[in-house]
Amino acid sequence: MINLPLNRLKPGMVMAQSVFNSSGASYLSRGQRLTISYIEKLRHMGIRDIHVSSTVPDGPDIPLPEDVLEERTRAIAVKRVYDMFEQVRGEGTFDPVPLGKASAAIINDITERRNNLVQLTDLRVHDMYTFAHSVNVAMLSSLLGMLCGLSERELSELAMGTLMHDIGKLDIPKEILNKPGRLDDGEFRTIQRHPIIGSEIIRSMKVSNAEQLSIVARQHHERVDGKGYPDHRQGKQIHIYGKIVALADVYDALTSVRPYKKAYAPSVAYHIMTNCSAGHFDEELSRLFFSNVAIYPVGTVLDTTMGYGIVRKVEFGKTDRPVVCVFADKDLRCLEKPFDVDFSEEARETIHKVLNDTELLHFIHQMQFDPASLLEE
Repeated sequence: MINLPLNRLKPGMVMAQSVFNSSGASYLSRGQRLTISYIEKLRHMGIRDIHVSSTVPDGPDIPLPEDVLEERTRAIAVKRVYDMFEQVRGEGTFDPVPLGKASAAIINDITERRNNLVQLTDLRVHDMYTFAHSVNVAMLSSLLGMLCGLSERELSELAMGTLMHDIGKLDIPKEILNKPGRLDDGEFRTIQRHPIIGSEIIRSMKVSNAEQLSIVARQHHERVDGKGYPDHRQGKQIHIYGKIVALADVYDALTSVRPYKKAYAPSVAYHIMTNCSAGHFDEELSRLFFSNVAIYPVGTVLDTTMGYGIVRKVEFGKTDRPVVCVFADKDLRCLEKPFDVDFSEEARETIHKVLNDTELLHFIHQMQFDPASLLEE
């Protein structure tokens, strides 16, 4: 897969991620072939670039890893979160029933699709970030909660709570939420209010478990070393919901496009969260999380000690050591016979780096070969 700017898109290329429009509905689905009108619509939506499965228009059908959530489940959940924000904005409260149905559907998908690794993300238009982010965090949190052995009731609370975890941002000025540069001290103090505001909104709901649901909003920015906010809880003072959502929230934020940054590759997010965030996350939960989230998703092109290769398969518990199809040597000479290497069985072989999209585009142009074609069934 490769991320291309819109001026590089051609009719016949295949979408490798889904696009949600401004009402929270899915506009383009992954696996759909682009047309001239679709490309124009993306331009009008303000989308600057998208992931496609290959640079070859009308090329072979390359199988995409199956998402953890069904397309319909994701689209409906995004719309329900959007509706919730609009109700709170207009009435100060909201009907929790539709959101509860959406959270149940997320848990159902995760249960039925337990064999699918997390490898894909949706694409959010600028104004839809908060709503789609909430759905992704709910999906990631529910998956991790299931792996932790949470009960059915606890999973339900966790999923529902994560769909609401950013509701407090309604009270934060948009110019602060979307500021492209670094926040000053006053702006950061304003941002730090949203967990408190969100928990208060949730606690005002007329449901029996509002107190439990509010924990997610209140604690999703706490850190195990006590340096989080708003209450500076540490270690065991943080509820399991808070520890789980802290991981999911940061991962999805890192791997998403924001006004102030590009999306980081999963491998970069993994490096930041495991090597540069000491004391931030529960270490055991972090290991469990990244054992089930692809650090090198299928289709990632790698520079390795054995040459250049494309990730063909990722397995649970071995997400940092995928199966790679090596197709070129270190001097960019295509091999006559590409071969597969299971890096989990090669102790001495290492992965040097992931080719970013700019490097990959140059690489494809230089070699006159798109390695994605090696994934064709």
